[in-house]
Amino acid sequence: MTLHDALPFEAMPFEDRGLLLGDGLFETLLAVDGGLPRLAAHLERMAAGCAVLGLPFDRDEAERLVLQAAPAAGRFAVRLTLTAGSGGRGLDRPAAPLPRLFATAAPSAPVTAPASAIVATTRRNEGSPASRLKTLSYLDNVLARAEAGAAGADEAVMLNNRGEIACAGAANLFWIEGGRLFTPRLDCGALAGITRARLMAAERVEAVAVGVEALDGAEAVFLTNSLIGLRPLSRLVTPLGERTYAPHRLVERYGVLF
Repeated sequence: MTLHDALPFEAMPFEDRGLLLGDGLFETLLAVDGGLPRLAAHLERMAAGCAVLGLPFDRDEAERLVLQAAPAAGRFAVRLTLTAGSGGRGLDRPAAPLPRLFATAAPSAPVTAPASAIVATTRRNEGSPASRLKTLSYLDNVLARAEAGAAGADEAVMLNNRGEIACAGAANLFWIEGGRLFTPRLDCGALAGITRARLMAAERVEAVAVGVEALDGAEAVFLTNSLIGLRPLSRLVTPLGERTYAPHRLVERYGVLF
């Protein structure tokens, strides 16, 4: 595998398949004072994604690059990016792809305030393998977040083509009803999030396929991802109307896990 970890960004070849076609994967890891507490889980997910996409993956090199990118002090988002490399014009890959792998870091302040959200009109394609991978083709999520920003909201709840709840633009979604904890099933188009998996391992969670009305009847709704940990929603605008959510004791309990 050719690894262009020393390649200046301005020298990225114009024919790179990640740039032209979104052919590749990424992971976003939280680094605190040089430590990457969920590194193994992120590398395992990228390896699994590469297996689905038919791309080789050098785990040892990926780990080296991520550790090298993480600053020794402070809180940072470290992004590990793998592209399918150069391939010339067209959709077909070379017979033996030579991926490019690199890592970057950017400051990431902790988020402490609750979020507001809308239900986006942009849908998640639950039938596509890409909906369950962190691919470089993230345009649907970009459009959903743009809808949220235009509406003055922090985040967008995304439904799939069947009208079921799938996820948020940059997070997994959970809700509480009747003291029970729910999250969308993976086959609804949800990403197998690292923080999602941690919560499901620690608490009893029911993975379901339901419509947006479930959120209208929820006692609490919250988001999870590797950077925010757990972030509750305070307001949600859906096609059924606007809901507000008060602080919830179970959300506070789950938040301690992160």
